Amino acid sequence: MSSLDNLTVLGSGVLGGQIAWHSAYKAKKVVVYDIDLDAIDRCRATHDQYAAIYLSEVGASEADIVATRQRLTFTTDLAAAVAEADLVIEAVPEVREIKSAVYRDMAGLLPAHTLLATNSSTLLPSDFAKDTGRADKFCALHFGNGIWTMNFAEVMAHPGSSRETLTQVTEFAVEIGMVPIPVLKEHNGYIVNSWFVPLLNAAQTLVTNGIARPEDVDRTFMIGGRAVGPLGMMDMVGMKTSYDVLALWGKELGDAQMSANADYIKERFLDKGLLGVPTGEGYYTYPEPAYAHPGFLDIPDIADLPDFVASMLPL
Repeated sequence: MSSLDNLTVLGSGVLGGQIAWHSAYKAKKVVVYDIDLDAIDRCRATHDQYAAIYLSEVGASEADIVATRQRLTFTTDLAAAVAEADLVIEAVPEVREIKSAVYRDMAGLLPAHTLLATNSSTLLPSDFAKDTGRADKFCALHFGNGIWTMNFAEVMAHPGSSRETLTQVTEFAVEIGMVPIPVLKEHNGYIVNSWFVPLLNAAQTLVTNGIARPEDVDRTFMIGGRAVGPLGMMDMVGMKTSYDVLALWGKELGDAQMSANADYIKERFLDKGLLGVPTGEGYYTYPEPAYAHPGFLDIPDIADLPDFVASMLPL
């Protein structure tokens, strides 16, 4: 058993909010920190949605939901957020400078025993180890979106991570119902995002370059039994995270198409305040996206084919 009973989650976005809620459901005492009160309000509202999901899909009782809420607190005060933390999981935006600044700001506020983990989806723990001020007590712990069903947690060390830190963090993952996935050496993208980001980038390229409509990209992925396509997944991940990842790696890799895909997301979604599932609209509208409607994958009526053909012809 780990001794990590008091968790602080830095960042109340999509995954931060999920990690906080699920850990509280699994009997951990959780503090959620964010610099933005509006973000905290959105997180609280999303937790209401999770309560309904856990009641209908996870087997939670009303008493479980009440207990989960009682284990959660929210704050914009960093010092207060980490004052009693046994483990801090960082889930702030996927921007190297933002993450580094958070670790530097936090370093002098932490109790001596506190362990740190980054939930970064593509950046390495060694990128931030020095900033933490406690490199031996730091590693990566990356969760999957939809944590109640995608219950895995990728554990990745950096050269300074101690065996005790890795043991405690892995035990924590098991205690909250995760299947721990060891990443055997540092690798940008870990395991899941090494295939997931290229999938999203390839799907976005088809849309950015006007080759296919979003719903048709998703249909080609969903026919055969998958519940959601790549553009629907992008809505679930959130447009801000999708933009951050594609913008970062477009620049890092000198990949003009990836950068163009990031620009497309910014112009079509972020600049209009559309964040995907968190705001109820992205490529689809929620809570009833078109891909979940009966008939989305049906063979079309022959009478509708003139419009189908017209879509492929020049204006």
